[in-house]
Amino acid sequence: MSLFQIGLALLTVVILAVGQILFKMAASQLSGTGAVWLAALRSWPLWAGLLLYGIATVLWLLLLRHVPLRLAYPFVGLAFVFVPLMAHWCLGETLHPYTLWGALLISVGVVVSTLGG
Repeated sequence: MSLFQIGLALLTVVILAVGQILFKMAASQLSGTGAVWLAALRSWPLWAGLLLYGIATVLWLLLLRHVPLRLAYPFVGLAFVFVPLMAHWCLGETLHPYTLWGALLISVGVVVSTLGG
């Protein structure tokens, strides 16, 4: 994979991770009684997250035009690295040391699985 392709894969995963943060924000706004679906439709974080997912899908398709799926797909695993870190920084969620160890192992796995590609 070229540096551009690696960058595109990373950008796609970061956009997906930001989308997850927005979905969590949207879910946090849904509370109490009433029509949850109606509140969801009025949630700007939900719509922003859906928009980002659409953008990420287009970027992913562009990447897959030039990169074998066996090389591109391991990058999706990095969402398990980015999402907990962003949840900690943006939402104040607790970041457990085991999460960091897992993130390190996943990162190594992505590198190993894409070597020689």
